[in-house]
Amino acid sequence: MIRHKIAALIALCSIGQVLAAAPGASSLRTVAEQSGNKRTGRYEEVERLCPAFQQQWPQQVRCFEFGRTPEGRPMLALAASADGVLDPAAAHRAGRPIVLMQGGIHAGEIDGKDAGFLALRQMLEGALAKDALKTATLVFVPVLNVDGHERFGRWNRPNQVGPEEMGWRVTSQNLNLNRDYVKAEAPEMQAMLRLLGEWDPILYVDLHVTDGAKFEHDISYSVSPTLAGRQPIRQAGVALRDELMKRATDKGSLPVDFYPSFIRDDDPSTGFAVSVGPKRFSQEYWASRNRLGVLVETHSWKDYPTRVRITHHTIISLMEMAARDGKQWLAAAQAADREASTLGGTTVALTYQNTPHFKTIDFRGYEYERVPSAVSGALLTRYNDKRPQIWRIPLRDEVTPDITVTAPRGGYLIPASHARMVGDKLTLHGIEFRTLAQAQTDSEVEVFRASKAQPAGSTFEGRSVFSVDGNWNKEKQDIAAGALFVPIAQPKAELAMVLLEPRDPDSLVSWGYFAAAFERKEYMEAYVAEEVAEQMLKQDPALRREFERRLEDPKFAADPSARLDFFYKRHSSWDERYNLYPVFRVANAPR
Repeated sequence: MIRHKIAALIALCSIGQVLAAAPGASSLRTVAEQSGNKRTGRYEEVERLCPAFQQQWPQQVRCFEFGRTPEGRPMLALAASADGVLDPAAAHRAGRPIVLMQGGIHAGEIDGKDAGFLALRQMLEGALAKDALKTATLVFVPVLNVDGHERFGRWNRPNQVGPEEMGWRVTSQNLNLNRDYVKAEAPEMQAMLRLLGEWDPILYVDLHVTDGAKFEHDISYSVSPTLAGRQPIRQAGVALRDELMKRATDKGSLPVDFYPSFIRDDDPSTGFAVSVGPKRFSQEYWASRNRLGVLVETHSWKDYPTRVRITHHTIISLMEMAARDGKQWLAAAQAADREASTLGGTTVALTYQNTPHFKTIDFRGYEYERVPSAVSGALLTRYNDKRPQIWRIPLRDEVTPDITVTAPRGGYLIPASHARMVGDKLTLHGIEFRTLAQAQTDSEVEVFRASKAQPAGSTFEGRSVFSVDGNWNKEKQDIAAGALFVPIAQPKAELAMVLLEPRDPDSLVSWGYFAAAFERKEYMEAYVAEEVAEQMLKQDPALRREFERRLEDPKFAADPSARLDFFYKRHSSWDERYNLYPVFRVANAPR
């Protein structure tokens, strides 16, 4: 605690020193702006500009640190409001819409930092979006992946045109922050989740640069929720997306409203598909909290001046829309919160898949050919970006629920043995829960026993991910004091289900946090199992008949271990907790 206080004092002193030294408004131009967007500045520029903005507009801007990276760098944000509403409590009391925009979650994709500083300065000067900050409060995080930003180099993104040097995609711990929203392992993500929880922005904007094929389209907008989610906020998302597309088109851009990744990699003829992604992604995560999320992806083959300009237009458009429509968005979010609180007993989709339906679209690409490669031996795509070409290709434009589950009527119980780990995650996500002070005996619960639990062949984002099959069934369990109860009747019910339903791809089970529950620990020696089996066969004619039926299966008959396990699993020494997921569901709130 003392170390953290000292670090905070040092950070405040550093900001104060910059404030004292910062000159006038002309010093607020970024390296990118000064170089004609050929270069981008190092992180020291953010450390200089953040307090300098506060000094220039002390009543309208607050520069603050909201976390520290693993390598000890400050994570800085700017809050901006024309009437001085610069803290979350005041903004919420005033009923103001809050917009949080971040750059550099993938630090090589740094358009958002440079476009954001320019747009913020122009809004404060009254040059653009003149009245936006009178109505809406902006929280701007120039760089989320700060350590990655400082891993600077010319070839960090070989399929991106500019700037001359840029940062690295992942953090110093080699974690991709835009896969970390649910498991929240990275210190940077934990800091961001606390920031999001504190400010609760109605609109969360994540500024990126996409990889992929060569084509003329220069930006894509993935807005959530539009294809799934609670209806009130979903309607707001559709309206936001449609207007954002129109505004970008009016500014001379060629936007698309889906993520432009081919169905089959490197083959344009296969077309594209709309999707509802897992909640590990920024905009999908924020949608699961009944708010609006926008993933902005400029196209990597456009030069840096073009990409910064387009990102800048997007920021200004979104702030103008937030100023005009933010109150309606807040009302829609409140209605969605109320709807989410009534999910108990209803069918909820955990994942979605595309239907066979598609429409043929005119997509502005380039002339290309698919030829055998002398290097890889595969078919490669060669583009001629001097010859634009309209691609008539399919867009799979419908989704349908894939994995579904009936939400518990009461909520979830986390036994005391796992309460600390799960409780820490729930707290980070702002999910409501309470601790049971008294033990519960013979409680009727639903339990999930895995019929199959399989770790992946390799790690993903540093974790041994799991897939499980199984079903919820009623049993009686003793619940020790110290267990956690997570009510389903709460605004973040959907996010609670993401974490706690074992078959969700972003559940704590899927991320391997409960791996030990699916490991067999106790065993019976083979010679003991033989004796036990013989005794059981003598004592139980029905068991003998069942065993004989199983022997009709050649695979079972040829497997000595499976034959012995047939008896072991029916013996009183069998571990009844093996493959038992240590989270239960209840129909009613416990005492």
